[in-house]
Amino acid sequence: MEKKISLFLLIFFSILSFAQKTVSGKITDQDGVAIPSASVTVEEPGKDAILAYAITNSKGEYKVSFTSAEPNVDLKVKAFNQRPLTKQISNSDQTLNFNMEGEATEIKEVQLKTKLITARGDTIAYDLKAFDSKSDRTLADVMKKIPGIEVNTDGTILYQGNAINKFYVNGKDLMEGGYGTINNSLPKDAVQKVEVLENHQPVKILQDKVPSDQAAINIKLKNSVTMTGRGEVGTGFGDPWLWNVKLTPMFFGQKSQWVVNYKTNNMGEQVENEGNILAFGSGWEGRRINAAQNDWLNVETASTPNTPVKRYLMNNVHYLSANYLTNIDNKKEWELKANANYTNNAVEREDYRETTYQNGAKVINSTRNNFYTDKVKGELIFTKNAKKGFFKNTTSFSQFWNGDRAVAVREGRTGNESVESPTSSFQNSLSTIIPWKEKMVNFKSFINYQDDRQTLQISPANYMQIPFKVSADSIGRINFAPGSIAEQRFRLKTLDTSHSANISFSTKGWTFTPQIGFDFSSDKLDTNFDGLAIPSDPGDIQPDFNTPAYENSLRFTEINPNASVGVNYKSESWSLFANFPVNFNNIKADDDLRGVSKSLNRTTFTPNIFAQYTFASFWKASVNGNISNNFGDIQSAYAGYMLLSPTGFNVMDPKNPIPQTTTSSAGSRIEYRNPLNNLFFNVNYSLSDSKRNLLGAPILDPTTGFTLMQYRDQENHSKSNRLSVEVGKYFPKFKTNASVSYGNTTSISDAFLDDEEFKNKNNSQTYGFKLNNTYFSWMSVDYNMSFSRTKQDSRGGTLGINKGYNHNLALFFYPIENHTIGFNWDQVNTTNGTNKYNNPFYDISYQFSWAKKKVDFEIKWMNVGNRRVFETYDLDGQFNAIRYTRIQLRPSQVMFTVKFNFK
Repeated sequence: MEKKISLFLLIFFSILSFAQKTVSGKITDQDGVAIPSASVTVEEPGKDAILAYAITNSKGEYKVSFTSAEPNVDLKVKAFNQRPLTKQISNSDQTLNFNMEGEATEIKEVQLKTKLITARGDTIAYDLKAFDSKSDRTLADVMKKIPGIEVNTDGTILYQGNAINKFYVNGKDLMEGGYGTINNSLPKDAVQKVEVLENHQPVKILQDKVPSDQAAINIKLKNSVTMTGRGEVGTGFGDPWLWNVKLTPMFFGQKSQWVVNYKTNNMGEQVENEGNILAFGSGWEGRRINAAQNDWLNVETASTPNTPVKRYLMNNVHYLSANYLTNIDNKKEWELKANANYTNNAVEREDYRETTYQNGAKVINSTRNNFYTDKVKGELIFTKNAKKGFFKNTTSFSQFWNGDRAVAVREGRTGNESVESPTSSFQNSLSTIIPWKEKMVNFKSFINYQDDRQTLQISPANYMQIPFKVSADSIGRINFAPGSIAEQRFRLKTLDTSHSANISFSTKGWTFTPQIGFDFSSDKLDTNFDGLAIPSDPGDIQPDFNTPAYENSLRFTEINPNASVGVNYKSESWSLFANFPVNFNNIKADDDLRGVSKSLNRTTFTPNIFAQYTFASFWKASVNGNISNNFGDIQSAYAGYMLLSPTGFNVMDPKNPIPQTTTSSAGSRIEYRNPLNNLFFNVNYSLSDSKRNLLGAPILDPTTGFTLMQYRDQENHSKSNRLSVEVGKYFPKFKTNASVSYGNTTSISDAFLDDEEFKNKNNSQTYGFKLNNTYFSWMSVDYNMSFSRTKQDSRGGTLGINKGYNHNLALFFYPIENHTIGFNWDQVNTTNGTNKYNNPFYDISYQFSWAKKKVDFEIKWMNVGNRRVFETYDLDGQFNAIRYTRIQLRPSQVMFTVKFNFK
């Protein structure tokens, strides 16, 4: 590992050492008048390759940095109505001014050609038409093909491997991070270009003061006022009758924007997550969270396969959302945003598993689930984002009425399981930045209150056969009375608050921000368990569930006064931001029911730093490091037994201290993006070490698969290092975008099982390749491939080596104008030793486009081979087991769909 780090740092600093050649100066005409927007390029003599480039500003000034091993380079200057000039210069730092001679340009024929990719400052613009194919209809269809940009399966957009921090349409942030709806439903024909705003600081008053390492996406529409949207209505043949409806009208104006979205289907398309927050903006804007339940209690859950969701999702979903933005002042500085969504979803899932433990014991179980989701969310946001001040207040409310069901069969026994889980959640986030002379004052406040109620029932209770630690060296088993019902009740009230104030001083590119803050959180946990246990065998026990040992009445409080100093620097080449916080942690866990009282008082220093250097126009190099502390939460402090799952009880020893985790991490990154030759790549390396004071020590009954989870007071570590490389290039001549990627991750963690301490080591390697081509007028192709190899070593040596191969091939043929024939092939293979399972899926489609009305008529046959189950092997390092899984899939189905644009 040390060799890898040394090699990477050697390459990193070698590149920096060659990146010190800078040429700057001023470009003027014959009269000495500055020439703006002149291009200055540096090339190696005799080679038609641009090393670096710059554009002069309004004063005619330029500055260009480059890297070359040649003793001399060519510097070329071009400007409209000026005679181009070329001068060979030495490979050294220097200042050069140029006077250009006027030269009238005779335009014989005017042809407007849009460049595929253009760059200006920190903005890279992509012409959407250069990357789309005849089969593409929405923005998301095309975004996946743009070099340097990826779209994950959950809809998250990545630029150069990192998530974006904002998603704008015509410069406005309507969706506040939940951009999946627009990305999936905005017609590509409404879009002029996609802009990537590199190093984007969304808070205007902080621009040029507080740098950012994240990029943003701005969708520039063809018209400043646009009424558009996308709709689909489909029906299909299957069991049951199938439907798919999508209606998403949109309006984007200069003063207001809105999107209304209704989607419903039962044919396996996951639309309910479109409203999830995928971009979280800047921490100066306050806090943004995806409201979620505290899911402590769970039924046994069937596995999901590593395939596209549409292959296995048995759903019946209705999702309705509305987003509205309007300016409420004449200067268009103040914005009001109102967002709301409602989800009603029912999902079925089924699997079969064979788990083989290292001692040869095999446990067979199957699970059939029904998951019911019923939730509503509303949000109101007031924002002022101007050069002279910032204000943002976000108020949101969420309500869940969820329920889960399971029928589980384990070693011939059947259990009916259910969880009811209503939850109420409220958040308010406020942040304001006020200019004060040459300084800035920032106040932030965040309040979150949540009330979770959950009830888990298992019937009959004797389905469970849970191991139990009778004494230090004796293990028994709990047997429940036949026909009885086991019930675990749970309630958790959570209050989190965070308040801070800071003042910023700026001078010569540096910004210093001292801050004081006060964080407070309080959790109140109440639980109890009902059940009837009976003795059966001599080794079994008969616990009394009415004792305090099976109840919790715990209050967990955290008080954290804190102080920090932020340091930021921004120049043409360098970006630096660092924070040096000191936290005064005061934590208490009190349970009067059993006389338990724990406390922790500790002062921690948790610095973090990021530095980025931009050089030679196309290169960026960065390093980062941080230390963080986590002192656990109420989920790791309760002392009464809780049945979190029907597979076994969880308990914390009252004598154990409050959990503590200290994580140290560091990383480096080299990035290259050249819009002149359409080449993008990045190399990342990171390592981390997490030190904990508590070690999980489960008691496993390998004959049944049930467990008792407990913890030891013992220092343990979890270490990992990761290397990733991605290279992408667009070939305009062949209308082809291709990329390759590689990742290598090694993790080592301490583990404990069956009174034996050991280490789990996991090494995984991944290889990826993506290609899309629209060269032929009669065909387009999209191909994604990934190969993975995972090796796990545990206490008994090598647990196994898993290999996985996935690919997706999408072919579209256009034999006649307005007619499209599609073929889709998903392949998922898994291999473990001599066990190999191949899972192919095929779809075919035919589409007729009524071009004049922009309406498509499609008939699609999915899962042509009617593959009903998915088979795979995987490794379980925690329990030293190999698991074979067979999962129920969607059957073959045929859909007829009408697709159209709104206007």
